Amino acid sequence: METKDSDLSSLRINRSEKQVPGISKKNITIITTLIIIAILGLSGYFILHAVFNSALEVKLTTATLQTPAQSNAIFTASGYVVAQRKAAVASKGTGRLVYLGVVEGDKVKKDEIIARLEDNDVNAQLSESKANLELQQSGLIDATNTYEREKSLLKTGSATQADFDAADANYKHELASIDVAKAQVQAAEVELENTIIRAPFDGTVLTKDADVGEIVAPLAGGSNSRGAVVTIADMSSLQVEADVSESNIEKVTLGRECEIILDAYPANSYSGYVAKVVPTADRTKATVLVKVGFNNYDSRVLPEMSAKVLFLSNDSTNTSSSEQQPMLVIPSTAIADRDGKQVVFIVKNNEAVQVQVTTGQQFDSYVEIKSGLKNGDQVINNITDKIKDGIKVKVS
Repeated sequence: METKDSDLSSLRINRSEKQVPGISKKNITIITTLIIIAILGLSGYFILHAVFNSALEVKLTTATLQTPAQSNAIFTASGYVVAQRKAAVASKGTGRLVYLGVVEGDKVKKDEIIARLEDNDVNAQLSESKANLELQQSGLIDATNTYEREKSLLKTGSATQADFDAADANYKHELASIDVAKAQVQAAEVELENTIIRAPFDGTVLTKDADVGEIVAPLAGGSNSRGAVVTIADMSSLQVEADVSESNIEKVTLGRECEIILDAYPANSYSGYVAKVVPTADRTKATVLVKVGFNNYDSRVLPEMSAKVLFLSNDSTNTSSSEQQPMLVIPSTAIADRDGKQVVFIVKNNEAVQVQVTTGQQFDSYVEIKSGLKNGDQVINNITDKIKDGIKVKVS
């Protein structure tokens, strides 16, 4: 048959190459390449991670401008300027305010009249008391004359003992009435004085608490009444009341030199001293109140200003810190001696870079930097022998 002569070679199965159904040689090459790339990437990551973890961990500190006094501070505390002599001036009587002679910022002297209350009723009472005193004085004259006359008549026998005793009793009654009338006059004068409000001491008016036409009462019991008319402070009694942590209170001694910096004028400072340590603690804040006095201050210092107090070491200079020029300083632990040179290390691209500096004065734990750094530069602190130029570092 013809089928016997036909070529059956095309029906033979080729078993020389194994193929995966649906995956060509090209696809296998791509997959293999991706796997190799992934392996290399992971290897690089772990290598870099290992290198980074081997970097030396360091801490940074900042070069700052400070006065010598600030560099010698053993610790700081915050507080407020408070007038130690301050009064809310009120009247002893109740009435309508008809005169107020001061405003905020005015200076007053002790016993100066600063306000008056309406006094028509009190003046009327005083006039009545004075009139009653005059009447009692007239009665006393009559009683005195009668007493003297009865006394003479008794001696001659022209008057009885009963007449004399009656005259004597009337005389003593009039004397007592005079004392009562004088007391009434004095009470009315006191009431009149209570309508006058005077300054209790030399000071400056801080606030005006009432206006003309308002009712003023000692206790301000009514919703429409005022208690204090003005608030006065003695500006020569200003001190900073600072809250000092209990952990630092043992470092505070009376007379210790301090530096006061007002938040309103951070570029200026005032020299001060520890004036008093209040003998009680605040359990909620774990602090003790310390009063710091000013050695000198100007008109810019006002009550209730917030302030920072730097408590200085005992070897600090007594020169007013306001007269000292600030200088660039860093902690002494940030400076190293390498090959006879004073150097510091800054961090660039995770590497320690050595920078030569010129140092100046030593202030407790700080050193003056004359050249090599500028204000705000950050350098590695706590230099050790392991820190070298170009070493890998990691900032903690």
